[in-house]
Amino acid sequence: MNYTAWMKEVPPDIIGDPLWKVEAYRLALFVADVGWHDVTKLMHDKRTFDLSDQLYRALGSIGANVAEGFSRSSHKDRTRFYEYSLGSARESRDWFYKGRHVLGQEVVLHRLRLLTQIIRLLLTMIPEQRGRTLREENPTYFANINLPDFVSEQPLDWKLLEDLLHEVPLA
Repeated sequence: MNYTAWMKEVPPDIIGDPLWKVEAYRLALFVADVGWHDVTKLMHDKRTFDLSDQLYRALGSIGANVAEGFSRSSHKDRTRFYEYSLGSARESRDWFYKGRHVLGQEVVLHRLRLLTQIIRLLLTMIPEQRGRTLREENPTYFANINLPDFVSEQPLDWKLLEDLLHEVPLA
């Protein structure tokens, strides 16, 4: 599965909505669909059965909150729902990491990187709605830690995102 093939399967009722123009929404729908396979695998292991439910709820919440925020007329309301979406994206990353022993390193690393790109998009959308920057744009808690590039909250890496959407490992 890849993003291009997946997009061809999205119904016209969704693609025809102005919300479809929001990149974070499209990616949220995609990661939720890809996550379906991951959740199914997690459900088959008793140790991660409850984790699978939490993960799928968090994944679904990313797009749902972008959709609800997009439909709000005030910047304040829109921002609030985009922040909920941001929280759900981070929660999803957390659950994927916890499921790594069942899902495997390749799948989990892909999902962490894809979710990080969604987080970066949301971190640009939220300040646009607020009219000011987020405190997280220059995270001091990363200052003295040597982390891989995909972990830190840097601007969106379009090349990395393209690679993540082209080669999608399934659980």
